[in-house]
Parts: sequence; C-alpha cells; structure tokens
Amino acid sequence: MMKSNLTIQLSPREVETLRRGETVNIGISLKHGGEQVQAGGEQNLLPDDKTGKHYPTFLVFFQSQIARLKANGNARTSETYQATYNKFRAFRQGEDLAAAEIDGTLMEAFQSFLRAQGLSMNSISFYIRIIRAVYHRAVHEGMCDDCKPFTHVFTGSQTTAKRALNLKELQRIKHLELTDKDALFARDLFLLSFYTRGMSFVDLAYLKKEDVHNGMMVYIRRKTGQRLTMRWEKEMELIVRHHPSSTLYLLPIIHTVGDHERNQYRVLQSKVNRELKKIASKANIKQNLTMYCARHSWATIAREHKIPVSVISHAMGHTNEMMTEVYLKAIDSSEIDKYNCEIIQLLE
Repeated sequence: MMKSNLTIQLSPREVETLRRGETVNIGISLKHGGEQVQAGGEQNLLPDDKTGKHYPTFLVFFQSQIARLKANGNARTSETYQATYNKFRAFRQGEDLAAAEIDGTLMEAFQSFLRAQGLSMNSISFYIRIIRAVYHRAVHEGMCDDCKPFTHVFTGSQTTAKRALNLKELQRIKHLELTDKDALFARDLFLLSFYTRGMSFVDLAYLKKEDVHNGMMVYIRRKTGQRLTMRWEKEMELIVRHHPSSTLYLLPIIHTVGDHERNQYRVLQSKVNRELKKIASKANIKQNLTMYCARHSWATIAREHKIPVSVISHAMGHTNEMMTEVYLKAIDSSEIDKYNCEIIQLLE
C-alpha cells in the first residue's frame, strides 16, 4: 500500500493560538505520488479533557453527517440536514462550538431564533429534531456526555389545517374544464395519486413501465422500502395513456435518465403544485391544494366509508404504526383493491 504524506500547515499566529488551547481552522492537504490534493474544508479539532482524544467541533461533525448521508444514497435526508445546518449556523453567526457546549439554554435560544423568523411550531420541531439526531450521534461517538438539552424545546407536532378534500371537492377538480396542457397534467397526476391510494410524487416519478404488468402494479416505496401491490384500474391506465413517456419510467416526469433525475422531478413537483393552486381557485376550493392532499384525501374518504384503519394503513405503506402491525399479515391485497375500486368509483 502506498503511503500518503499528511501535511499540516500552520502560521506562527495559529501555533500561538493552539498553545493557548483555542480552536484553529487547520488547512489539510494530502500528497500522493507528488500530487497535492485538498482534503476538504475546516477541520476544527478540540481536545477532550477526560480521554485526551481530539474530536471535531459540532458544525464540522454536522457536515460529516451530511456527507455520510450523501455517500449512503440518502439524498433527500441529506438535504434536510443541510437546511438545518444552515439554520443553526446562521443562529450561531458562523461561530462553531464543541458538542459539549450544546445545552438547554442554547437550544431554547435556537427555538426563539426560529420563532422570530416566523416559522410554525411544526417547522421548528423539524429543525430541532435533526439537531437532536446529530447531537445524539456525537454522544454515541464519545464527543460529549448527554446533558439532555432538548427537554424544554418543542420536538412534537401540532395539528395543522386540514389537507384532505371531501368527495364533492374532488369531483369538482375531476370534472373541471381545463385547456392548458400544464394544468391538465397537474390534475391528472393529482388524480393518479388519489387513485393509487395516495402514492407520493417521488414514487410516481420513479414508477417504471415494467412495474405495471398483467393488470397489477408492484413498486417499492422510496421512503420506507416497503413493497406495495395493487390492481391497475382503468382510470389509472387512461391517465398514463394521455401522458406517454419516452423513457423507462411510466410517466413523463423524469425526461433524462442519469445523475440529475432527482432535480428533474423536484422542479416538476414545484410546477405541478403551482398549477394545483390555480386549479383549486377555479374549482372554488379554499384548501391549499398540493400533491400531498391526494394522500390525505384518500385516507380520509376511506375512513369515512368505514374501511378498517388497519386496511388503510397497510394500503398506504404505514409499516411503522404499532396499532396496525398485528393486522398486516391477515390483510389480503385483493381486499384492499376492492376498497380502492369503490373509492375511485365515488368520483364518477
């Protein structure tokens, strides 16, 4: 194995700073076969008084977790971590800190900082829960002891305004006269999501032609990895035929297969949601209409029509709900298909 030379370049001022026990941004370069390669950004290391080991500062450690998620293929999660990192770094005004410096007072101040930005409590909870996950990882890796800094900040969820449409609202959307191509596509994707038991936009985007075969559709939920099977109804087929795809994917959401697929579907998702807001206005619907409303609407209408909660949960891929786990093995997919067909017919 060829050895690499590790060179740490310090100025006299940085050397003096280290002697005082303070943090220094260390520029690291690697020389391999005479070629110099930069090894990333700031590498803040802090000594641990108990063990003598040196650990990265919290923001640097946070960045390493984002990189780890990207390397593991968790692009979506890495983006939420990056957004949280940006918020926390703005709160700190760019000043780093040791993991051990994160305490209840600091997190309460961060919560106040987020509230001052006008964020909802659910959004605040979202950011704080990610900070908590990174902090607990730091604790697990021995960077600090757990001082329970999240005890007095909000990490739960509040009931939000309804996202579900009622049956009459859905019927108005379906029968609304539209001529604009983008509006027609947005409505069809919304209806297809509803017809497929609230299928998420990302799953619609990555649905392949080969996933529909012999009157059935089988796909893997990208969020949970769960394999779902459902009967392919004629209403679904009509929508797909109206919007043919030239790629291996069933729908024309991702047009170029390759490295930028995620960016393609996210751009289109934003466009579709903008069109849905226009559709809601034309259909005299007060609800903030988005693709996600289709999922809530299917579940709500299913519940109103006395479909068992266990069936609803299984149909939507809710594998982490303890109350449904007992029933999962006993649920026949044909039973779910029967209920779904009944729900689709309600829109006629």
